[in-house]
Amino acid sequence: MPRSSFGGRHELGQNFLHHRPTIARMTELVTASGGSILELGAGDGAVTRALAALGRPLTAVELDEHRAGALRRALPSVVILHADLLRVPFDDDTIVGNIPFHLTTPVLRRLMSSGRWTRAVLLTQWEVARKRAGVGGGTLLTAQSAPWFTVELRGRVPSWAFTPRPSVDGGLLQIERRDSPLVPFDERRAYEAFARRVFSARGRGLTRILETATGVTPQRAARALDAARARQMSLPRDLRPEQWAALWRAVRG
Repeated sequence: MPRSSFGGRHELGQNFLHHRPTIARMTELVTASGGSILELGAGDGAVTRALAALGRPLTAVELDEHRAGALRRALPSVVILHADLLRVPFDDDTIVGNIPFHLTTPVLRRLMSSGRWTRAVLLTQWEVARKRAGVGGGTLLTAQSAPWFTVELRGRVPSWAFTPRPSVDGGLLQIERRDSPLVPFDERRAYEAFARRVFSARGRGLTRILETATGVTPQRAARALDAARARQMSLPRDLRPEQWAALWRAVRG
């Protein structure tokens, strides 16, 4: 394959998935959803071919113009976009992709702030997948997105499942848009700022953290924790999505 005008494999962050069980698992997770599919980073088309077999409207995005051309010839029923995956609209029903590891965070941020999609199945770096799914404790990004999205870790993918082999394993993430948000969408910016303040505030235990982050009295902070059924000595990383929403409702005034 000729070198892309955008650079070689290292510049494009390409690690092609060849592990059939993982491709089958990704396809299975996509099958559980409905509607049109947008694949991010099609590469040589290993996942694209499996998705095309589902018989649903499929658009595949690939930055390497040579690989995009080869896919157009091989899969005439699929819409192949020669484009930057960070610039295409996320307006299909299902988003799927083996994401270049160095683009995982910008893709996730864009995914959770735009588009009308309902389910996403993403293969990302293992540690990023664990953090985004809240394994071992939540992060600021998980807290900020939790009222509108659910995130599940759906499996670990060994590094040898890719060619060339990366230095770390991958992880399968399934993200779904909630049918009933825990916080109204028009409060999203204010809620995200609230979660950021809570995560960055100092204090021993959530009561003191809430006081520092929001300026409420100790009594009101304690009532907020009771409403959220959260323990006083918990930390922000320990809170479940429903508890974040309850704290927001209790202190937003």
